Amino acid sequence: MANSRTLDMIGQLHCDIFQQNRLMLNLVDMKIKMIRSKPIFCLLSTNNSEYNVELKHASLFVRKVKVRPGVSLGHAKALEKTSAKYHIDRVVCKTYSVPKGSLSFMQDNVFLGSMPKRLIITFVKNAAINGQYSLNPFNFKHHKLNFLGIYLDGQPVPCKPMELNYESENYIRAYHSLFSGFNRDKGIYISREEFSKGYAIYSFDLTPDLCDGSHFNLLHQGNLRVEAKFARALEETVSVLVYAEFQNIIEITKSRHVLCDFAN
Repeated sequence: MANSRTLDMIGQLHCDIFQQNRLMLNLVDMKIKMIRSKPIFCLLSTNNSEYNVELKHASLFVRKVKVRPGVSLGHAKALEKTSAKYHIDRVVCKTYSVPKGSLSFMQDNVFLGSMPKRLIITFVKNAAINGQYSLNPFNFKHHKLNFLGIYLDGQPVPCKPMELNYESENYIRAYHSLFSGFNRDKGIYISREEFSKGYAIYSFDLTPDLCDGSHFNLLHQGNLRVEAKFARALEETVSVLVYAEFQNIIEITKSRHVLCDFAN
């Protein structure tokens, strides 16, 4: 196409194992599979013309460390007694649809069994998720949400549900969740005014001590339910995006067998 151009980009792979700070043992095979999103999802345009994204070149930069023989020997001796353990924050995403005209949403068994340490919920147009050039799939509007609650075994967590009123600009608890849900006491690049204009993201810290530290918390089993209500009937079908982080462990034995404490 006449108006085509080349664009260069660089970034980190947002994968669970790459977010922990321990070096990987040698002689461990690793395969990385990346699935491209469709152009209709990742591109924005005011017309309905068909576009195509072509990858000209891609490189993966991996840091390698040469350790001293004494350190390698120490690792080998330690692996005779126990496995190498890697603490990861495993990410699980789920999507639910709320039909047009609905005033509420309730979903039981969002997670059944082990509970996540953090939960993030947001809403986006279903058509944007499916892909449409004129819609931004990362435009998280509030859709006049006036109630959002997370329940563990029937009890609200981490505190009572949020009650909001976007028409009267009463949504400070929702905005504050961006700080409390991530245990941040410094500014972020989303202002209170911008929050209601496409950045309505609701975060919940579900750890027992509410500190979101680097330590591991005791495993909590239960049934997680999400409830939401809207001040007005939805004008179109909306998708509920649920992003959860679980504390898990990946182990590597001396024979380089990889073990994990999660099923999926």
